Amino acid sequence: MGDHRTSADPVAESHAPRIAVVGSLNADVTLWVPRRPSPDETMHASRIAWFRGGKGANQAVAAARLGASVVMVGRVGDDEHGQWLRSGLEAEGIDCRHVATVDVPTGLAVITVDPKDVSIVVAAGANASLDADGVQAAAAEIAAADALLLQGEVSARAARAAAEIARRHGVIVVLNPAPFNDVAPAVLPLADVVIVNRAEAEQLHQSNSGGSAAEMRANAVLVETRGAEGCVVRASRPAETALRAQDSRDIPEEISVPAPQVAVVDATGAGDAFAGAFAVGMASGTDPLDAADLAVRAGAWAVGVAGAQPSLPTMAQLQDVGDAGA
Repeated sequence: MGDHRTSADPVAESHAPRIAVVGSLNADVTLWVPRRPSPDETMHASRIAWFRGGKGANQAVAAARLGASVVMVGRVGDDEHGQWLRSGLEAEGIDCRHVATVDVPTGLAVITVDPKDVSIVVAAGANASLDADGVQAAAAEIAAADALLLQGEVSARAARAAAEIARRHGVIVVLNPAPFNDVAPAVLPLADVVIVNRAEAEQLHQSNSGGSAAEMRANAVLVETRGAEGCVVRASRPAETALRAQDSRDIPEEISVPAPQVAVVDATGAGDAFAGAFAVGMASGTDPLDAADLAVRAGAWAVGVAGAQPSLPTMAQLQDVGDAGA
């Protein structure tokens, strides 16, 4: 297993890639605590802050800031949080015509940040209202995209419907099964790229070992994120065969892509920065290794800024990220 070189930005000289995101929009309340609370313990936080979030919205913003043309498909409540989230996406230039308002409270995430880790509790709220019919209403936008981004925070039926539209039209399907739930078996057979962290990789392995329906396509690319260690890309077939890449190099069975070494302020949103950047790379026609180079730099930038969406970098900001492994 070798280390891949850091390449030039894969979208630097290409047309704006088109990304469709079907996913969640949440209002995030973040609390900084000295440690994880014990059972029955009341603990005082040292800081509280509200941020725009939701894995779908975060990944949409990540892609937009890296130069992609993005359409968001999701649901918000008829409340201040919903208006706030929509206005934030629109300010990023994201097409929100398929972010509908429903008579259910907007999704909420409660995030605790301690010196060692981040914990998140999510209430789906309006996100659970997105169904297959709502996705079908956005079929034209999904079909016109270069890549579709999916996560685990909307219903399996909605995610599956989106993936089916994408596959019919030759759109690259990028699945980030976070959290790992019933979306995984619904979408894995249709996904071209699957992005997981260590815990999700173990859940994926257990599902496959148990003979469940949660199985990847034979020519799919598996990307496992490893925090400060970067990521590992696993693929068994040429990138251009599976993913329309411009470069016909064979992708080794497993290769590591190191991350720049940076000081960690808040890891919230780093995974979404990675997924959004990886999708932009693939949608731009590069191979998975160049996409991973861009993604690890985006993730490294994100951990240095508090909050989810505030931590998502632009392409210009990524020029300030140190060399991988330095």
